[in-house]
Amino acid sequence: MSLEANIMDHMKTAMKAKNTVALEALRAIKAAIIMAKTEAGAAEGLTADQEIKMLQRLVKMRKDSAEIFTTQNRPDLAEPELAQIAVIEEFLPAQLSEDDVEAIIAKIIAETGASGIASMGKVMGLASAQIGGQAEGKVISGIVKKLLV
Repeated sequence: MSLEANIMDHMKTAMKAKNTVALEALRAIKAAIIMAKTEAGAAEGLTADQEIKMLQRLVKMRKDSAEIFTTQNRPDLAEPELAQIAVIEEFLPAQLSEDDVEAIIAKIIAETGASGIASMGKVMGLASAQIGGQAEGKVISGIVKKLLV
């Protein structure tokens, strides 16, 4: 089942349950899918990688918003953002722990013989391709920096 069809099914369930937070998050995903499909040069459907990147972008936007609201002492605005993150993350692949990510990156560094911060781009490219949507880019880059320095 495609992501779009899956989202529609979940939207129907959220409407019946009158779950406004979930419905808002699902509508945001649907809007992002429609935007991606109507971009110039876009193919008819989205690939799995494009779907994952889109969902990660939506989660990141909400995390950033929640962080801003929290620093401005607005928990009333931060809570819905955090609730929407939970809804969106249901459609993402299971996230790896930092220890698992570190083990994968250490293996990549050993295989490529990378050393020093100058090799960061090479390691990041390979790590991002291998880990895919199973960890945030921020986590990956932090571990790569830690292991290369």
